[in-house]
Amino acid sequence: MKENSLRVFQYLNEQGDFDYEKYQKIQTEGNKRKINSQWAQETTIEYLSGNIKKLIAAPRFGICHGTRRGLEQAWFAEYLGCEVIGTEISDTANQFPNTVQWDFHEKNPDWLGRADFVYSNSWDHSYDPPKMIQAWTETVRPGGLVIFEHSRYHIEINQLDPFGATLEELVVLLVRLGGGKFFVRDIWTEAPPQVVSKSTVDVNHIVVQRL
Repeated sequence: MKENSLRVFQYLNEQGDFDYEKYQKIQTEGNKRKINSQWAQETTIEYLSGNIKKLIAAPRFGICHGTRRGLEQAWFAEYLGCEVIGTEISDTANQFPNTVQWDFHEKNPDWLGRADFVYSNSWDHSYDPPKMIQAWTETVRPGGLVIFEHSRYHIEINQLDPFGATLEELVVLLVRLGGGKFFVRDIWTEAPPQVVSKSTVDVNHIVVQRL
């Protein structure tokens, strides 16, 4: 998968240049519109926590990106017994415990090389996937994990979900970007299906490990 073949919605101004304010506005409006909805489910986080503990005996710090109401980090903290924070680009982040208002494309110096794991089902909200992936993989310590949740809803693109990729395409992108810094360790396929609008959705988790 070549970088220029990525399916990414373009946020452009009248001059044809990238319009970050437009991206931020659309993401914030989408967050507020969906603030009472929840994609991640506790059964999934319990499953992931069990797998994380098999690879990292005593995790101390984790980060979840794009957590909206902050339930993911609360569940991870409960099952792993460690500090877990979440990020959200919207100013609604200030309403929820252990949630930081932050654009997940940007590197936070306080987090670099510290996290035992990073998890997200919101990677499809990226306007620049390589930049996002670099920031996340540099956030974890050597041996740390970055977990990308994937479902059929992560394939199509629109202005709220600007990045779309099949499971295979996302794996290829991660392998290409690894460059001796990280590698795709596994794909976890046994997570309980998500329940969305009374129908079930299979989810897979691509697990990247930092070298």
